[in-house]
Amino acid sequence: MHAGLECGILGATYTNWDMISIGPTIKYPHSPDEKVNIATVQKYWDFLLNVLENIPEK
Repeated sequence: MHAGLECGILGATYTNWDMISIGPTIKYPHSPDEKVNIATVQKYWDFLLNVLENIPEK
């Protein structure tokens, strides 16, 4: 399972950051057998756009 490895690495250095790990469903990441569930890509993209469009301005 991939599970946001990058958040763990960055969080160890930048302890004041709030982070989440999001993305489409991926199986066997970083291997020759890596696969993405295509149906989850659009769901992820729509969610990401919604989050970015709703970031409050300071």
